[in-house]
Amino acid sequence: MTPNRTMFWQIDHVWVFYALAALATVLFLAGLGAHVRLWGTFKGTSNISFLGDALKKMVLDALLGRRLFKGDWAAGLMHLFIFWGFLTLFIGTTVLAIHHYVMSFLTGAPYLIFSIAMEAAGLLLLTGVIWALIRRYLQRVPRLERRIEDAVVPLWLLVMVLSGFLVEGARLSALQPEWGVWSFAGWWVKGLFSPATGEAVYPSLWWAHTFLSLGFIAVIPFTKLFHILGAPAAIYVQGAVTPIPLTMGEGSNQPDLRDAVFFDGCMRCGRCFSVCPSAGAGEPFSPRDFVQAMRRRLWEDHSPVGDIRFLNRDDRPLDEQAFWYCTTCRACLEVCPVYGAAFEAVTKNRVSAVEEGTQVPALLSQTLEKLFKYQNPWESSKRKRGAWADGMDVTDLTKKGAEADLCYFVGCTTSFDDTAQRIARSFTKVLQMAGVNFGILGKKEPCCGDIARRVGELGLFEEQREGCLDLFDQVGITEVVTSSPHCFHTFKNEYPDAPFRARHYSLVLKELLDEGRLSFKKAIPATVTYHDPCYLGRHNRIFDEPREIIQAIPGIRLKEMTHHHADSLCCGGGGGRMWQDLQGEVKMSALRIREAEATGAEILITACPLCLIMLEDARKAVGLKPPFRVMDLNELVLEASGFDQR
Repeated sequence: MTPNRTMFWQIDHVWVFYALAALATVLFLAGLGAHVRLWGTFKGTSNISFLGDALKKMVLDALLGRRLFKGDWAAGLMHLFIFWGFLTLFIGTTVLAIHHYVMSFLTGAPYLIFSIAMEAAGLLLLTGVIWALIRRYLQRVPRLERRIEDAVVPLWLLVMVLSGFLVEGARLSALQPEWGVWSFAGWWVKGLFSPATGEAVYPSLWWAHTFLSLGFIAVIPFTKLFHILGAPAAIYVQGAVTPIPLTMGEGSNQPDLRDAVFFDGCMRCGRCFSVCPSAGAGEPFSPRDFVQAMRRRLWEDHSPVGDIRFLNRDDRPLDEQAFWYCTTCRACLEVCPVYGAAFEAVTKNRVSAVEEGTQVPALLSQTLEKLFKYQNPWESSKRKRGAWADGMDVTDLTKKGAEADLCYFVGCTTSFDDTAQRIARSFTKVLQMAGVNFGILGKKEPCCGDIARRVGELGLFEEQREGCLDLFDQVGITEVVTSSPHCFHTFKNEYPDAPFRARHYSLVLKELLDEGRLSFKKAIPATVTYHDPCYLGRHNRIFDEPREIIQAIPGIRLKEMTHHHADSLCCGGGGGRMWQDLQGEVKMSALRIREAEATGAEILITACPLCLIMLEDARKAVGLKPPFRVMDLNELVLEASGFDQR
């Protein structure tokens, strides 16, 4: 007899199945339509277009799980088991329907191959679901939450798969087909039933499996299972829709299409939570909780029926103060499987808070006032801005007739803070030693606008950007080097069509080294470690140049910390936090300084004034004494160049 499958064997009232299938389809489409309608209300919908690169990224990250393996191979493999197991079973069910209603082709060898594929897919899904439950409830992976929905969904899948194997086992036990062994999992299960028992219980098991399967399809849009559709959509949209720049004006910085799809595609996997420096320091901010609160707010504000999710109606309000704890370090985007930038949504909330004049921390308000009046967040004066250069014979480019090939933009923090001024003095001496024709803007140097931009004061940022551009134009500046990665990032990424080239000093040092204009005459026999500043590393992908400079110094042994490169820990000074009074269980900088100490290094090197301040303060706070030192890269370079710093 030719191998085949008899559809609806022993099943009466088949019309009930059709009615249930129709109901499940209607509910699924209604939920999907609700999501699509919601997305359509946001800015950016008209900008979406077909892009091959975005589609390729979606295939690699959603279908092949490339992004999921980053930093957690176990989670990636588990997810692939569930995804491909479920998808293959869904495709198999569709193939069966085509075979039954359209064209009969599942007979003979094709049916045997089909049987093996379905059994393998079922076991793959079963393995993935059990693995997921073990990770969440036995291993208790810290980043995973344990809400009711988190148990119901995998248990539903588990029972659904097991019931499918029971149905197959009962059928094979009753019919005893010659080809039954090809359905190998069901063939193992058939041993649970005698032929008579299998035939008797088959209809009940079939209906139970049908209810579970159709019900599962129906609830997908109404639970976190929507991630199945929302995640691929989010990955595609992030690549196919041009981000809408922040602009001034009430209501102009509301969430856009990219935000809405990202919020809906979030599965609460907790990867962002596990790398967030604020959450790690025991502070009240979590990017995962923030995204979920924003998703709930969008549905409540833009859907006529409110939030359609019914298994996880978390009614906790969004903490209007918590997002001020975000460092904007970009670590969340680095690990998010759907490329969700929670820190960008945080900035939009800050913009709204500043525009409304509410929920802005008092100390930050004072800082913004000082920025507006004095062009810096530190001093109630502009006159002291160039005081660090007294006696150093540095050209002031704002003086009549002064010219230079390179403008050294010192920045607010490096100009005024006593610790950070070490950067300016060291870099100036290095440039002078290398014979670089450079100058500074002295007391007329404006703020680049970074601080205002990070905390959401767009009006002030626009003023400061225009002030910089005007001064640069007056002086004729075309080449700029900055002390701060924050200034560098602002010039490079937030000054559209800027008529000058901006570089961070590490790039200039590397260029001087490559050209032979910088050489190291003194060996430094020490073990060192390097701290990647967030706005130099993660934001602008400058990881190698500072390390290449360090390793070019004779005697140096570079040892990496546990977290380095794109996985570096934030010092806690970014995102406007330097000018706020924020408390957690522990200081981020203390965590980082202890990690540096654990390497056995004698010197911790960084390349950012905020990092230098935060880490130096942490060194003192935790009681680390010489020979352990915190140094800026310029200081190390100057020492290795043989310059007498006494």
